[in-house]
Amino acid sequence: MNYRQPFFKILLPVLVVLTSIGAAWALIEQRPHVMPQAEAPAAPKVEILLAEPQTLRLNVMSQGVVAPREEIDLIAEVGGKVVQMHPALVSGGAFDANELLLTIDPRDYDYAVVAAQAKVAEAKRALISEEAQAEQARSEWQALGEGEASDLALRKPQLAEAEAKLKAAEAELAKARLDRSRCELRAPFAGRVLRRQAGRGQYLQAGSVAARIFASDIAEIRLPIGLDQLAFLDLPLGRGAQAEGHWPAVTLRAEVGGKSQHWQGRIVRSESVLDSASGQLYLVAQVEHPDQATPPRPPLLSGLFVQAEIEGVRRDGLFALPRSALNSLQQAKLVDQDLRLEIRPLEVLRTEADRVIVSSGLKAGDRVVISEMPVPVAGMRVSLSGSEPSTAR
Repeated sequence: MNYRQPFFKILLPVLVVLTSIGAAWALIEQRPHVMPQAEAPAAPKVEILLAEPQTLRLNVMSQGVVAPREEIDLIAEVGGKVVQMHPALVSGGAFDANELLLTIDPRDYDYAVVAAQAKVAEAKRALISEEAQAEQARSEWQALGEGEASDLALRKPQLAEAEAKLKAAEAELAKARLDRSRCELRAPFAGRVLRRQAGRGQYLQAGSVAARIFASDIAEIRLPIGLDQLAFLDLPLGRGAQAEGHWPAVTLRAEVGGKSQHWQGRIVRSESVLDSASGQLYLVAQVEHPDQATPPRPPLLSGLFVQAEIEGVRRDGLFALPRSALNSLQQAKLVDQDLRLEIRPLEVLRTEADRVIVSSGLKAGDRVVISEMPVPVAGMRVSLSGSEPSTAR
């Protein structure tokens, strides 16, 4: 029996495996040893703008509620029954200045005028009679009397009494005519009716409110201004200056009917007293003819809340940057000629909704980074984005 054949069948695979392991080990040991090189980090790309000094108008923002220039109660000064009413004397009705709105029954007051006229006539007759008697007494004393005549002998007290009674009668007539004129309630200004509180046939006592009316020729808006904002406004605040100085223009904006609308007005005065609760100064803006609609602009309604932009002063040498250009410490990131990052503190004049106004710390041509950087470090190298740098506006 041949025992060599099974032995070779077992030994041959073992030899092949060992040979493969030895060859692999030789290749690993003889491979060249190359140390891995650390790759240099890529310079982050940043977006910049070129700083450019500008002349800017520093407008001031505020807000307020539209109110009429005047709002008063139309009050009956005499009592009586209402006999006539103007058709416009309804809520929202419009009327002109000095237009007759309501009439109280005048007959009682007509009678009083006639009676007062009679008293005047009687007082005039009595005065004429007394003047004749006084003249006769003076003549008789000159003809028959001796020495200095007394006032009573010359009827001077009686004459003074007649003159006083005439004046009293004339005053009573004037009062009767005044009461008669008060039967007609007229509008002291052009305006509208807020609400009516009397009706035809109703008896009004003297002092009763017939209606609440307001002027429609001018609307006013009280605008609160912080003391720090006064530096940006040219206001004639001194005594006497308010009437002579030039007040700034103001633009009012509000959303009406889903559309943004605006109206032009002007600041006309300040209240000259700081609000005790907020420490702010209130300026008063006026808009003429607020109820006149000029399509597509609607009328400026009383009670409307508006945003106000007050015309500010102009200043030179300022820089306007987007808010993303500065951090919370009011520092900006700049790129120097070697494309290295510089972190520079700036002097901020004021911060607006979409930009920051810088008064110093920059010069023309400075490259200011406006893109976000995760960890900006002074001196790090950066690269500029492919877009052309814009100029600060």
